[in-house]
Amino acid sequence: MDIYAIRKQQLISLIGNQKKGVCAERWGMAPAHLSQILSDKTAKNLGDDVARRIEAVEGLPRGWFDSLQPVDERDHAASPEPESKASVKETSSPLSAADQVKQMLAKVKGLSGEIREKIVAVADGASDGLAVDYFKPGQVGDEVWIAHYDVRGAMGGGEVPHDYPEMLQDVRVSPQHLREMGVEFKEHFHLKVVTGWGQSMAPTIKHRDPLLIDVTIREFSGDGIYLFTWQGHLYIKRLQIVDEDHFEMISDNEMHRPRQIRKDDTYIQARVLLVWNANLV
Repeated sequence: MDIYAIRKQQLISLIGNQKKGVCAERWGMAPAHLSQILSDKTAKNLGDDVARRIEAVEGLPRGWFDSLQPVDERDHAASPEPESKASVKETSSPLSAADQVKQMLAKVKGLSGEIREKIVAVADGASDGLAVDYFKPGQVGDEVWIAHYDVRGAMGGGEVPHDYPEMLQDVRVSPQHLREMGVEFKEHFHLKVVTGWGQSMAPTIKHRDPLLIDVTIREFSGDGIYLFTWQGHLYIKRLQIVDEDHFEMISDNEMHRPRQIRKDDTYIQARVLLVWNANLV
């Protein structure tokens, strides 16, 4: 069983009877992304970054996803039940614990050769333990993970949106610090990060600036910068109400003229709260 099959089995065990949508929101994932990982009809795998973030959110040891566990390690309450004879595969030359660890470590990135040797030595019984716990996450205070989606909101001619957003990387932030900066939000898991694309919102938002958005704001809530779709394209622009039927779509770059767009053709996806260059909007 390769590491992705192990992770999938661990993920199914972790979700249990919980609703997938609730888990996805708690873990900063798109529900469609989680469904694809769990589906047998797609080749989508649980990657390293997402696995590490879920472990941090759930309070699991770092690397929990990478090996099968007989019990849920979050509780540490029950002892593992002995395997039934029917569940044990008979092999002519079973792998030793050290060999199994070597196979697992071959798929893990970012570990030095020295660390790998120490881990294998523990599995082989040649060492009593590691001087450093390489899997235990550090103390992060009130910091939380915010998912960075591979979604480019156009600040110019518009971007064709994905069927679902794919996570690009994670951002670790302090909700308390964000609030001290003036960012207003109810829950940290309402926040996501997307990337601005183009020059029409300069100097407020420059090309490829990361943007902090609140995905629970799906309606106009006052003048501001929004992520929205219009005529099948995704935009990041200022919106103001013109009349009962129209918004004015405004670019901060004076070279781009404002234009009126119909409200019934405009679908707000989120509101932009902060440009990652620390410009409040």
